[in-house]
Amino acid sequence: MVSYVSFGGAGDHSWETRPKTPAYKNLCLVSAVFAFSVGLTIGILIPIMYFNNYFTKQPSPAAVAVNSSYIKTIFVNNSFGFQNASDYPTVSFVELPDTTNTEYVENGIYWGKQVESALPEGYRDHKHTIWSDYVGKAVAIRLENGCGRMQNRLVTFQDGLKGCVRYRQNTDQIQGELFSFYLAQILNLPNLAPSAVSIVDLASPLWANLHNEIASAQWNSNRPIVLTQFISNLNSANIPAVFKPLERHLNKLDVVNMTLNPLLDKSDLLKNLVELAQWSDLIIFDYLTANLDRIVNNLYNYQWNVNIMDAPAHNLAKRIDSELLVFLDNESGLLHGYRLLKKYEVYHSILLDNLCIFRRQTATIIKKLKHKANIGKLLRDMFEKRNSATVKDILPTLPDKSVKILNERIDRVYNQITKCESVFT
Repeated sequence: MVSYVSFGGAGDHSWETRPKTPAYKNLCLVSAVFAFSVGLTIGILIPIMYFNNYFTKQPSPAAVAVNSSYIKTIFVNNSFGFQNASDYPTVSFVELPDTTNTEYVENGIYWGKQVESALPEGYRDHKHTIWSDYVGKAVAIRLENGCGRMQNRLVTFQDGLKGCVRYRQNTDQIQGELFSFYLAQILNLPNLAPSAVSIVDLASPLWANLHNEIASAQWNSNRPIVLTQFISNLNSANIPAVFKPLERHLNKLDVVNMTLNPLLDKSDLLKNLVELAQWSDLIIFDYLTANLDRIVNNLYNYQWNVNIMDAPAHNLAKRIDSELLVFLDNESGLLHGYRLLKKYEVYHSILLDNLCIFRRQTATIIKKLKHKANIGKLLRDMFEKRNSATVKDILPTLPDKSVKILNERIDRVYNQITKCESVFT
């Protein structure tokens, strides 16, 4: 006969009524204490390890000055957040080393005296006056292809001097060239070659010898042209590395990095900084005029050709004898460029929004123009005083709409300067 042992059948209460031993109680207590201890330890150690790792990875102020990849978080592509002229991108702040004053930078945002004194003289007011007087009396003897595209021509005068003639069917492109030239003089920029306006008049001494050449160029009589002094000793000019993706910014920390570069001796360093000082003027000038035919051309085409930023800058040259940057072909400024702002404004803003070092005189003039709001009067007065009644009958002055937009863009440049003052001084 087999006997069976019940493990909880009906009426069997042996499990429930079995007394609990002290060992069982101790086991439960130990398990609970162990679980609590493990959880507390994990909860404390993980945050400690995380923050310790975070703080040990933060660079020191000295490292910030040396590490360009960290510096570029200050002003990288902020302009892509730009929506309209009243919106400004936020600046990311980092702890900055004390580089407010060096031999190359003053007050944190201005080129130092050593850079300023090394800048090439360029084309100042007296050279513009000499050229304007010369054109008024000149006699042309030859007209040939050259000086760019389409109907532009290279003209040779009786004494052997040469000039570039800009002829356009659209009068506003002649206005753009002329008033951009006037604006550069107001800003005291020495980078534009002397220019003057003339009229295609076959009866005038200037054009009387060129009937056949003018007919071959398909120029119409009584059309305005801009005649610019020809510059022969020019090389192409490349876009500096600091303005190429992924860099695309210039501030005092970039200058500090350059001074720490062991591959640059003092002579090469100064040469590079002199070029960058001229670029800081170029960025402001092209932003004010909304020039489409220079750096914006490269930026716009970058989406299709990533190598275009390594190509020479469009309509920019460098004099071989003096390292002067020459700002060529400004016809899209102030009129044609303004009509296309909706499409191209993001490209105009890219460099301005990331520029935080300026020539002091340029910044001073911008501040005066901002507070006086008289740029329209200054430009129109120059046009009235420098041109004959014949020119003024054919070529209109700068329209009110362009003056309004120019004042708005002066405000934007002014705000960029004050923003940089708040960050870097």
